[in-house]
Formats: sequence, C-alpha cells, structure tokens
Amino acid sequence: MNHPISADGAPIKCLVVDDVPENLVALHALLAREGVCVLEARSGPEALELLLLHDDIALALLDVQMPEMNGFELAELIRGRERSRHIPLIFITAGTHNLDWQFKGYESGAVDFLYKPVHPQVLTSKAEVFFTLHRQKAALARELAARTEALRINDMFVAVLGHDLRTPLAAVTASASALVRDLPEGRPAALAQRMLASARRMGSMIEDLLDVTRIRQHGGLVLRPVPLQLDAVCTRALAELGEAQAGRVELVAQGDLHGEWDAERLGQVLSNLLGNALRHGSPDQAVRLVLDGARPDCVRLEVRNGGCIPPELLPVLFQPFRGREAHAGRQDGLGLGLFIVQSIVQSHHGSVEVHSADGHTVFAVTLPRHAAATPAAVA
Repeated sequence: MNHPISADGAPIKCLVVDDVPENLVALHALLAREGVCVLEARSGPEALELLLLHDDIALALLDVQMPEMNGFELAELIRGRERSRHIPLIFITAGTHNLDWQFKGYESGAVDFLYKPVHPQVLTSKAEVFFTLHRQKAALARELAARTEALRINDMFVAVLGHDLRTPLAAVTASASALVRDLPEGRPAALAQRMLASARRMGSMIEDLLDVTRIRQHGGLVLRPVPLQLDAVCTRALAELGEAQAGRVELVAQGDLHGEWDAERLGQVLSNLLGNALRHGSPDQAVRLVLDGARPDCVRLEVRNGGCIPPELLPVLFQPFRGREAHAGRQDGLGLGLFIVQSIVQSHHGSVEVHSADGHTVFAVTLPRHAAATPAAVA
C-alpha cells in the first residue's frame, strides 16, 4: 500500500493522547509508517503543548478516561482554538459501551468513538482515510496558492506591458494625426486616417486590459466623482463618435439629470454601449439613448437598438473575453467592453441590465445620484 504524505513531502502527523504508556506504544506501532509521524502525549496539557508546536496535524486519537483533564475536556479546548478546530478527533475508551459517553463525544466534535480493544485493521483503515483527506487538502491548498501566484504574475505582466506600450503607441497616434492634418485629400490622407483609427483602437484595447487588471487586483475601479449633468456627458460621448455615427443616435433627456459621478468612467460606459448598439444593431433603425431623471435618488440611462442578442449569449454577456468566443473572426475588440461597463456601474453602486426580445435590445443602467470616491487611484 502506498501511504500518503503531505503535498510538500513532509510526513503526515497524527497525535495520540493516552495516560497509559503501554497504550501509546501499541498505538504508535499500529500507526507509525513511512510518511506518517506519530506525536505522543500522556496528558491533556502535554497534548495542548504539542498542538502549539504543530499546526498541520491530520488526526488526533484521544483517550477518554485520563486524570487531570479527560478526553472530552481536551476535545473542547481543541475545538475552541482557531488553529486546531479543524483536526478530526477519534475517541478511544476502555470503558463499557455507554451511549451517553458516545453522544457527549460527538457533541465535543468527535468524528468517531471506538472501544478497546480496538481491532488493528479497523483503526488503521479509519486513520488512513483521514491521512488521505489531509494529503488531498494540502495538495488543493498548494494548487490554489500556485494559481493565485500565477494570476498575480499575469496581472503584473498585463499592467507592465500596457504601460510600456503607451509610449510608442502615443508616438504613432501623434504622427498619424499630423499626417491627417497636413496631407491633401486622396489616398495618402485616407491611409493616414486609417493608421490613426487603428492606433486609437489599439489604445482602447490597452486601456481595457489595464482596467481588467485594476478590477481584479483592487476589486473595482477607481472613481473620482464630481458634480455632473448626465446629458452633458452624453453629448460629449456622441461628439466622440463622429458626425456620421452620432447622426444615427436619438437622444431623449427628461427630468433632473444632475448627480456626482466619474465623468471619464461614465464616458466609457456610454462609448461602449453606443458603440455596441451602432455596430451590432439593425442598420435601418436608429439607436435611441434615453435619460430619465424622474426619481429623486437615482437616474436611469437606456440604450435601445434594433435586433436581438442570441438567447445563449445573454447569461455570459458581461463576462470578460466573451466577445472573442462568441464572434470568432471578428475584429471588434477583446470582448471586454460590457465587462468593464458592468464594473464601472457597480463601482458607482448602480446596476446594469439587458433585455432582448421582440426585435429590440435595451441596455438599462441605473445610477445613484451620489457615488462615493475610492480612496486611491490606480494609474
């Protein structure tokens, strides 16, 4: 039989507590083997001292009838300590079969109650189960730590790469902008305009990746809320779309639209929602942007377009990189837009919902009028 050892190669530890030396010798002979270290204690206080030195014990076998501190009292102390409360406990007693004792043992946190003389194979089989469980638990903990570290390194890589790409990309964008301004109309000017559009799209992708890193590392995005008029934010977002695209959007504003929000982040929300509606909606139907400030505690923003989202996509619509899987071969982006929209809205303590039926799709965002600022900024 291959006896289990802990995930890091160290022996699995088993604690046996009995005031009779002969019993300790017998238990040690049954349990000790390659990969298993048996810790022996002749009293409750001695067992507690061992528990202070070892916090990775896989199983404890406790004699019930001991002077000074019996097994039940010891079990209560073990269960009362954060470091040791997870240790499985098995009571062993030479007394007669007593149901009251058994019930008291289970109430004290025992997983089993055995009477002497214990059959050697029964004891070793039961112990083997807990040794194996301990090994599996240690292996899972090690795997979780490794994956957590890999995720941290991945996030650092994305953040460093994103920051390092900004400088050359800014130079490309500036050069393309200069060419667009200086070149006469014609093919060179069109090529320069295409370079500029591609550079800006690359910049948007980098910002999306950095936002994902910020969200995962800090549990949300940094907000810098200031007093705003939501309709003014929408007007700026429409202007950034360009005259042709903005001409396909109908803006309807009603009610009190003031509040305290992060203007740049809300601009991202609008840019992503309007961009998706214009790109994926029915081209023969206008995109409708509705702002409703009728409620005193919050405002509501809706982006409505023609066409429906496939039902199988709705449950995963706000998951990161979902768009790359759902639209293979498309070059619209990384599939991060709606994930970031949801993160921005949630950072404002708001909510975003999507309804897609009867030939129309509506994204509805509800924002409290006052968003709390986050304590620190992330570059």
